[in-house]
Amino acid sequence: MSNAPGTAASAPPHGARRQVLVVDDDPTVAEVVAGYLDRAGFAVERAADGPSAVARAASSRPDLVVLDLMLPGMDGLEVCRRLREDGPLPVVMLTARGDEDDRILGLEVGADDYVTKPFSPRELVLRVEAVLRRAGTPPPAGPWLRSGTLALDPAARRALSGDVELALTIREFDLLAFFLRHPGRVLGREELMRRVWGWEFGDLSTVTVHVRRLREKVEDDPARPRLISTVWGVGYRFDPPEPEPDRPAGGTAGEARPGTAASEAEVRDA
Repeated sequence: MSNAPGTAASAPPHGARRQVLVVDDDPTVAEVVAGYLDRAGFAVERAADGPSAVARAASSRPDLVVLDLMLPGMDGLEVCRRLREDGPLPVVMLTARGDEDDRILGLEVGADDYVTKPFSPRELVLRVEAVLRRAGTPPPAGPWLRSGTLALDPAARRALSGDVELALTIREFDLLAFFLRHPGRVLGREELMRRVWGWEFGDLSTVTVHVRRLREKVEDDPARPRLISTVWGVGYRFDPPEPEPDRPAGGTAGEARPGTAASEAEVRDA
């Protein structure tokens, strides 16, 4: 698992089956999930506890992990943390709990989606396919996206804040790129889920959690965001930073700072 942060997993060779690791200590659930994934065309491996899941993922390098939250030896949250240390390995988390805090915790440690037990195996397969499809989608061609000190290279999937490279997950990168392409526009959570995640259905708290995580990485003060504003009852808006006023030491009065106009124009035209 050597993918760099923000880098989508590469597609398998032509004709090869995508590999999914199913981690669940309930043998009945694991067997049903594995059976449905196998019939959907995936190559499936199984693990029944946390330490085995980490070891199996390190050795087999799956394309995606279906991960139960409650596991012996090491819970699903810790397993997810360890899996994501080596890169943005897609994870769909299973939980028997209906409490929102548990679902949000799963998303915060890096899960791409979650399904609450009891669940439809067919729905789980659709979620797995959607996550893999998004993770493997080639980035759109085009120039760097820039706004203030933020700069994104869609082709290389690199994100910079000034001279510092941001460690963004696949979904965080896609979300920030979408914001930069639509500055000043109010974007509803339903639209973000559809156009960034590629989902026509799903829990909107997924968007809320990812916006919060993104703010922690791009805002000077995430508690008082200035770039990604909440429009209550509607969604979010990306507000490009205002150019700093000219200073006598930096040139004549009224002279624009080098790079500012071009950066804003790039965002508007993207």
